[in-house]
Amino acid sequence: MNVFKRKGKENKDDTLEMESLKEPMPDEVFEHELQNLLKEDSEGNHKKKKVRKKWSKKRKIITIGAGAFFGLFLLFSIFGGKKQAMIVHTFPLEKGEVVEELSISGPVQGTDSVEVVSNLHAEILELPVKEGEKVEKGQVLAVLDDKDAKKELDIAKNAYDLAVSTYQDQQTEAENGYAKAKQDYDTAKINYDRTLTLYQAGSASQVEMETASNTMNDAKRQLSKFTLKNGKPIANESYTLQIEKAAFEVEQKTEALNNTKVTSPIAGTVVRVNCKVGRFADKTDDDKPMFIINNLDVLEMKINVSEYSIGKVSIGQPVEITADILGTESVKGEVSSISPTGEEKGNGSTERVIPTTIRIIDQNSRLIAGITAKAKIELNKAENVWAVPFASVIQNPDGTMAIATVENNVVKMIPVKNGVESDIQTEIIPEEEGALKEGMQVIDAPTELLEDGTTVVVAPSGQ
Repeated sequence: MNVFKRKGKENKDDTLEMESLKEPMPDEVFEHELQNLLKEDSEGNHKKKKVRKKWSKKRKIITIGAGAFFGLFLLFSIFGGKKQAMIVHTFPLEKGEVVEELSISGPVQGTDSVEVVSNLHAEILELPVKEGEKVEKGQVLAVLDDKDAKKELDIAKNAYDLAVSTYQDQQTEAENGYAKAKQDYDTAKINYDRTLTLYQAGSASQVEMETASNTMNDAKRQLSKFTLKNGKPIANESYTLQIEKAAFEVEQKTEALNNTKVTSPIAGTVVRVNCKVGRFADKTDDDKPMFIINNLDVLEMKINVSEYSIGKVSIGQPVEITADILGTESVKGEVSSISPTGEEKGNGSTERVIPTTIRIIDQNSRLIAGITAKAKIELNKAENVWAVPFASVIQNPDGTMAIATVENNVVKMIPVKNGVESDIQTEIIPEEEGALKEGMQVIDAPTELLEDGTTVVVAPSGQ
C-alpha cells in the first residue's frame, strides 16, 4: 500500500514523496493527510484575494494518487475486497388453483323483451301505465279512438251478410234449377225409350225417333251444368269465395277494433313509453315502438365473443358477473346460448364475433336491465397444481421454460412446462417428475444473468 512519508533534513524544499511501505498506513493518518489537502484546496477557492501558488508536478501526482487510493479504499471498505453476490427475492412454492377466464362487457336485459307497436292511425285517448310499472299478460297499455274501427267493422259485416244472402239465393236457384232439369231429363228419357220401341216395331217414323233423341240430349246437357256435392246441387263456387273474402274482412276489422285497446303480450315491466295522449298510435317519437316490455324476473347478458376465443366457450360454463352498481359484490351466471353464426365486429376490423347469451342465475341482486356489466367466463380450471406468477417463469430462446430456485444460496434451474393460465398466474408442470417440492424457494423475477450454480443472496422477507 502507498502512504505518505516526510524525508529528512537534506531535502530543502521539504516536499512529500510517496514510498512503498511494508506496513499499511493507519486509517486515521490517511484521513488526516487527505483532509489537509482538501482544506488547502477549499481555502484557495474561497479566498478570492489570495493568489494560489502553482502546484508542483510532484504534488499533483501525490494528490491524484491519494484520490485513487481513497476510491479503492472505499470500495474495499464496502465490499470487503470480494465480488458482491446478486441479491434476489424468492417465494415458497405452493400448490393452488389456477382459473383461465375470459372477460367481456355487455348489456344486461330481461330474458323476454317485446316491442309493442300499432299500425292503426287512431288517436291515443288513454295511457293507463307508466315506465317502471309491472304489467300482466293481456293488460291494457293504451286506449285508442275506436270510432273509425267500428264503422269499418260494420261495413265489413254488411258485406259479409250480403255475400251470404247472395249465396243462399244462388243455392236455392241451383236446387230448383237442378230439380227442373232432372225432371225434364227424366221425361225426355222416358219419351225416347217409348219412341225407340215404336220405331223398332215400325209404328214411329225416323223423324220422331230423331226428335225424341235430341230432346233427351238437350235435357241431359242442362242437367250437367249443375255442380253436385254428395249428390246434391250447390251454388257456384264463386259465391262461396265471396263469403270467405267477406268473412276475412270481418275478422280483420274485428281485430282492428280489438287493437284499439293496446295490450301487453307478456308479463313484465314497462321499460319504455314512446307515445303520448293525443298523438296517433302509428306516429310515435322517432318511429320507436309504443312500449317496450321486459321480463325482469330473469335477467341475461348479451355479449360478443371473439372468433379467437369462442372455441373455449361452451353452454353451461360458469360466469362471474360484476358491475358498478354491485360495488365489490358479484353475481353468478352461466352461458345459455351461442349463436351458430358469426358477424362483423365493426370499426373496420376483419375480426368476427359470435353473439353469446349469459343467463344470470342470482336473481335477487341489484342488477337492473339497461346497464353494462362485465362477465368473466371460466374457460379452464386446474386445482391442486403448482402455481407461480408469470414473471417467475423463464422463457428460453429455444422455446423451453424453467424456473429458478435457490438452495443454500445457489441457483438451480428446473425445466417446466406451462398448463392452465390465469391473468396473473400459470400452472407449471416439471419436465422431470418429482422435481418440484412444496416450500422450495423460487426466484420471483429472475434475470438473464442467473444460471445454474450462480451464487446469490436471498433478500429477507418484506425487503
